[in-house]
Amino acid sequence: MKEIFVRMERCTGCKTCELACRTEHSQSKTLFGAFMETPMPRRRVFVEMDGDVKVPVLCRHCEDAPCLNACISGAIYRDAKTNAVMTNPDKCIGCWTCIMACPYGVMNRSPERRVSVKCDLCPGRDTPACVDSCPTNALVYTEPEEFSRTRRQAYAATARQAVKS
Repeated sequence: MKEIFVRMERCTGCKTCELACRTEHSQSKTLFGAFMETPMPRRRVFVEMDGDVKVPVLCRHCEDAPCLNACISGAIYRDAKTNAVMTNPDKCIGCWTCIMACPYGVMNRSPERRVSVKCDLCPGRDTPACVDSCPTNALVYTEPEEFSRTRRQAYAATARQAVKS
């Protein structure tokens, strides 16, 4: 399963990913339209900042997902095709147990509809909107093995430069 990985050293904290997420999950699919809708679409990625550190935080679609295990209504499930952890708003009872269980704090809620909202990897798109919109390529949508291989190669290139110096 492809996942979204974060290259924190590239994140500038511009929050373009947050805007793209809201827009993708809006009725209008336009930036202006999304902010005029009632209720306003909820973002599913959060750029947190602590001093100079900027970190996009989003659902990890955990293998042993605490939110899925905590959901008492069966509204949170694992998609058999993509292996992503998803929500079914028709089953959500608004108890927010998933919010309490999520170790990353990325479960959100739609207070108007009283349902949980989380990253759904933008069904119908080849690449999630947050990844496509990132101007610095801090977000990467790929297989875990490919992400690791790329990181190892980057490290090897850095080590090679250090040896030459």
